[in-house]
Amino acid sequence: MRGPLIAVVLLTFVLPVTPQSIWDVWQTTWNGDRLFANVSPSTPITFTTSSTAASVDVQIDDNVYFQIMVGHGASLTDSSAKLFDQLKSQDSRNYWALIKQLFDPTDGRDSAGLSYLRVPLGASDFSDNLYTFASPTNDDLASFNVNNAPAYLFSTINDIQSVNPGIKVHLLPWSPPSWMKTSNSMNGGEFIDSFTNIYAVYLLKALQGFGDKGITAYAVGIQNEPENSDSTYPTCKFSSTQEANVGRVLRSLMDSNGFGSTKIIAYEQNWDNSGQHPIQVLQQATPQFAGASFHCYAGNVDQQSGFQSAFPWKEVYLTECTGVFNTDWWSSIKWWMDNLYIGSVNNGAKAVLMWNIALDGNGRPLLPGTNSCQNPPCRGVVTINGGNYTLNEEYYTMAQASRAITPRDPGGPWGQRIGVSVVGGDAWAPRVTAFVTKRNNPLDWWRYSIVVLNWRDNANGTWDPQDVTASITFRGQQASFTFPVGVTTLWWYAAPK
Repeated sequence: MRGPLIAVVLLTFVLPVTPQSIWDVWQTTWNGDRLFANVSPSTPITFTTSSTAASVDVQIDDNVYFQIMVGHGASLTDSSAKLFDQLKSQDSRNYWALIKQLFDPTDGRDSAGLSYLRVPLGASDFSDNLYTFASPTNDDLASFNVNNAPAYLFSTINDIQSVNPGIKVHLLPWSPPSWMKTSNSMNGGEFIDSFTNIYAVYLLKALQGFGDKGITAYAVGIQNEPENSDSTYPTCKFSSTQEANVGRVLRSLMDSNGFGSTKIIAYEQNWDNSGQHPIQVLQQATPQFAGASFHCYAGNVDQQSGFQSAFPWKEVYLTECTGVFNTDWWSSIKWWMDNLYIGSVNNGAKAVLMWNIALDGNGRPLLPGTNSCQNPPCRGVVTINGGNYTLNEEYYTMAQASRAITPRDPGGPWGQRIGVSVVGGDAWAPRVTAFVTKRNNPLDWWRYSIVVLNWRDNANGTWDPQDVTASITFRGQQASFTFPVGVTTLWWYAAPK
């Protein structure tokens, strides 16, 4: 069943006054009756000493710490930026309302608090035309110009920064300049080894160009989907050795030119080869790469752990997955929560990103002639048509996940994943991930949050959505909560440990 896609909900925030009590609850239900809705109780749900047996017990272990999160988000392609720019021109009030609903990180606001943008360097399959920042022929980058990108790309990022100054920008090319490739085209082909040094300079210049626009990159990649060559849109095959070679040169250039804190992230492709290509890159250039990023289109999320097992001290990101039109609303949310916002995170991901943050109602604009995202077309996190916008299921999914990890204090620490297990006769029904968010003031209570997917929507193959009443065990005490079929994010506060 497909629920309504727009909800305007006023969220309120109440400071905790009762020890270890659940005050704040947000829900998105399977039928859309609640859409990232604040359903916080009028009186707190207090943790008490109890020995009551429950068919589901969510056990929080705050002695076990995993990765510190850095945010969730999506890709700002040229197409997405163009639609944002058109919305701004046609209805600036709607534009700013949308920017705030997506990116405002203020604790307790009716917003997703998204904090991570992936931005193509040059054209992708979602651009008006083919371009890079270099000239069409090799002039040793003398005519390099970051302004080859559309102006609305930079202005949109700057507007987002005005709402969320902590937004992280991850830059990534879909293709090197054509003269660096065997195809002599941005579409398809393979990278030519002899251009290793100059391509590293090209990426450094891109970092500098974005910096001149007030955009300091959090991370940069060498090549999107390095195992993909498609003759209809910008792609390029990069071997793991080629990627490692460029990374070594680029890291040295970045360190010498003021980008020592910008990370280099490897791979950017599917789970199915996560135990090979990214591992091979880091085996050859371990110090230069901060970690690897993955896409959801082939393989399964458990394969992500292959990379993490090989390099447990390196970082993991899930940087691309897309929804498509003409799919079931609840089935999409259930899959994303299971595989991305819970599954990928529980397998080490520090951030989860969808593909285009905005597209129109036909999944466009697309690069002319591309075979990408056809039949059915890809869907954005938001659909923008002229001066109007619609929040899609992607939005509600990531909002539920994002609000569990955003800093409690302005500029404060991000949520860190902690231990959680589910036991009992119905332990299969909820999928859970848990976090602690520490505070700027070491004396302030820490925030503990859980994101719960209740996917108990059938019995013996028959559609039959059923609530799950569970105990939540924390520091030797329990609270009881009933989770409807859907996604629930809740939190409580407790003294620092």
